[in-house]
Amino acid sequence: MSLFNVYPLYDVTPVSAKDVYVYDDKGVEYLDLYGGHAVISIGHSHPKYVSAISNQVEKLGFYSNAIQNPLQVELADKLETSSGCKDYQLFLCNSGAEANENALKLASFHNGKTKILAFKNSFHGRTSAAVAATDNPKIVAPLNAQQEVDFVELGDLESVEIILKAGKTCAIIIECIQGVGGLDENTTEFYQGLEKLCKQHNTVLIADEVQSGFGRTGDFFAFQKHNITPDIISIAKGMGNGFPVGGILIHPSIKASFGLLGTTFGGNHLACTATLSVLDVIEKENLMQNASDISDYFQEKAKELPQLKSIKGRGLMLGLEFDFPISELRKQLIFKHHIFTGGAKNPNLIRILPPLTIQKKHIDSFFEALKLELEK
Repeated sequence: MSLFNVYPLYDVTPVSAKDVYVYDDKGVEYLDLYGGHAVISIGHSHPKYVSAISNQVEKLGFYSNAIQNPLQVELADKLETSSGCKDYQLFLCNSGAEANENALKLASFHNGKTKILAFKNSFHGRTSAAVAATDNPKIVAPLNAQQEVDFVELGDLESVEIILKAGKTCAIIIECIQGVGGLDENTTEFYQGLEKLCKQHNTVLIADEVQSGFGRTGDFFAFQKHNITPDIISIAKGMGNGFPVGGILIHPSIKASFGLLGTTFGGNHLACTATLSVLDVIEKENLMQNASDISDYFQEKAKELPQLKSIKGRGLMLGLEFDFPISELRKQLIFKHHIFTGGAKNPNLIRILPPLTIQKKHIDSFFEALKLELEK
């Protein structure tokens, strides 16, 4: 049987990894500045993470959500403390796409409306209720005909207000730093304006923190910089450090009832153990502060680059924008310098999403390689 060919693949076969390094089947060492789309938060194969997973799998990996799992309660308490999101409720699932689908479904249940408002260049997954950062209508069009999507330009509060006044929008979903779309971020005034409009028009505000959460921006969540209180927060990627985990944090104004949401594998024992170990390492190794410190160092080094148009993002969710397509540059970084980076919808943007354990010496290696290629 052949694989369904939907991903263009680089000719690299990783077989092992340690902290910020990945090793292929030929023994070549690669510096990982992409972390599998921001998934690797505490470094590959962190010893505390490996130990926790190994110990748990020997006891119990998974059982039905109809049975009590004290690890879910422990995780909810730990997440409240770590994030500062007091009194929210936790629903666990398996991925970012599933988290956003449940967030949008819950919003519709909560206020009885069906339409969704998202922003151009956003990315919220590829499932039936989600919307994607693409011009392909086969992907943008939601499969659930009951949930239509309006798209507006990021920063356009006037268009948002016109749409919300129609009274059909159940939720606004937004990335406070866009990921796949190219790391764009708007002003605090804009995000606070969104929150105000949502309250005025009985619309749920969903903060998509799938890529930006769990300390990646230097804050636990990207929205916290703007002093807003989302009704729902979607999380995934870095929370499991490679183990499939997702979830939503739900404001206490939204009430739970039996059967409202459901999942088979969400919140299983291994997933909870993985996430608890990630939170523990982030706290004990002060990785959010490291994200801020290394970000400052990265941005200073970036100013020395020739042909650089702009630096985007914050924390360790960063982008370098040039005035030319960077696909060939990324290939040179991979195959000549053995450094993984990421792309974006913007063809001129290199995305940098390394483990939060990254150090200055790794940033130095990256910029040395980048300068060599840019000065050719």
